[in-house]
Amino acid sequence: MPRVLTQDLVPGMILSEDVISFQNQLVLPKDMALTDKAIAKLEFYSITAVRVREESMEAAVSADISPESLSYSEKIKSSAAYKIFKKNFESTLGEVRDSLNDIITKQVVDTEKLLEEPMKLISDTPSGIHIFDMLHNMRIYDDPTYAHSLNVSLICHVFGKWLSMSDEDVSTLTLCGLLHDIGKLKIPNEIISKPAKLTDEEYTTIKSHTMEGFNILKDLPISEHIKNAALMHHERCDGTGYPMALSTERIDRFARIVSIADVYDAMTSPRVYRGPLCPFQVISIFESEGLQKYDSEFILVFLEYIVNTYMNNRVRLSNGMIGEIILINKFDLSHPVVHCGSHYIDLSHEHGLYIEEIL
Repeated sequence: MPRVLTQDLVPGMILSEDVISFQNQLVLPKDMALTDKAIAKLEFYSITAVRVREESMEAAVSADISPESLSYSEKIKSSAAYKIFKKNFESTLGEVRDSLNDIITKQVVDTEKLLEEPMKLISDTPSGIHIFDMLHNMRIYDDPTYAHSLNVSLICHVFGKWLSMSDEDVSTLTLCGLLHDIGKLKIPNEIISKPAKLTDEEYTTIKSHTMEGFNILKDLPISEHIKNAALMHHERCDGTGYPMALSTERIDRFARIVSIADVYDAMTSPRVYRGPLCPFQVISIFESEGLQKYDSEFILVFLEYIVNTYMNNRVRLSNGMIGEIILINKFDLSHPVVHCGSHYIDLSHEHGLYIEEIL
């Protein structure tokens, strides 16, 4: 059975084996037909590739994708603001690539110049959530590590503002996001993009990017938070992360914030067959899988800000009904109250019913 990279999966493909996490936890069972949410869950658990039934691949790829499912995405992509952002993003991406490579090859870093790169994009975008909307619709195929690093730095900047951090700390956090994955540039590309099953040794090599990143940065005159973010962004508060299986109090505060931005960007990345995954589906995964893994001081603020942004938005529910979000359930953020015609539907009380897309 062929093994397919997570970034290339399409809804409808059927798993031919159980998917097991790094901690030997069952993530998805054999014979499951993949959905958008299931694919996002694989990103959540940092699963790089899975084995699928060959006969399901052609059927999934040829399936008719309704243009309506891209409506919210298409509205953003057609805006003048998005076109300007995309042009500036691609230009800035080249500068980020050069800066990260210089750090590795020359062991020098100019933090002021490095910070200018994401700040140019931030200064041209009117508000934090607009940054998220823009990033949800960016798709960079050639430079995934550099693009992801830039994305995470922008998310971290907005996140820091939501947390009411000082300007100095927001700048440090932005640099943490920009440099968190620098160690991946030391990992052979044939391992990172390998379509076949990874050996235990290759999994260990991929996981080593955290230590590789720390070793690149450890002697540079930069904040210890930046070095720790490179080392600890895959640590989890319940002790299930790597490389040291640290729990909350031993994980650098800035690394705990970066870990949320890192996973959120991975799960909301657009794919070839669709626009960005509905934020409510991503929030649902965080609520069901991640509230023990991430610092509650940070994750709840992050999710609540994102959810509140979509108040009064029109949405389509999983049963096809269309309505407007009128009330957020603070203790079940992914299931707000939706006004559909003459009905008021509290999704927190409706088992199996959820927001499928924002219109």
